[in-house]
Amino acid sequence: MEPPWLPFGVNKMPTTLTLENIPDAVYERLKSAAEMHRRSLNSEAIVCLEAVLMPTKMAPSERLARARELRAALSKQNFPADDIDASKREGRP
Repeated sequence: MEPPWLPFGVNKMPTTLTLENIPDAVYERLKSAAEMHRRSLNSEAIVCLEAVLMPTKMAPSERLARARELRAALSKQNFPADDIDASKREGRP
């Protein structure tokens, strides 16, 4: 029986997972990412798995509100619409 203070479905002990036959390229990328983020290989693997398997869900209205906040924070003097349009078309036939 689980203690009453633990939320329903929460394991008391973390599960151990052993990965075998990891391709060299995947291992090297994981190792580089771990070094860059100053994490152990194990911690970096957990972060990667969580990002893929448990992405944070954001309602469309929340995403739109966030985009509007970011847009409002931009200086209008630094990003005139004509300059943005010209940059988008630069290099196009």
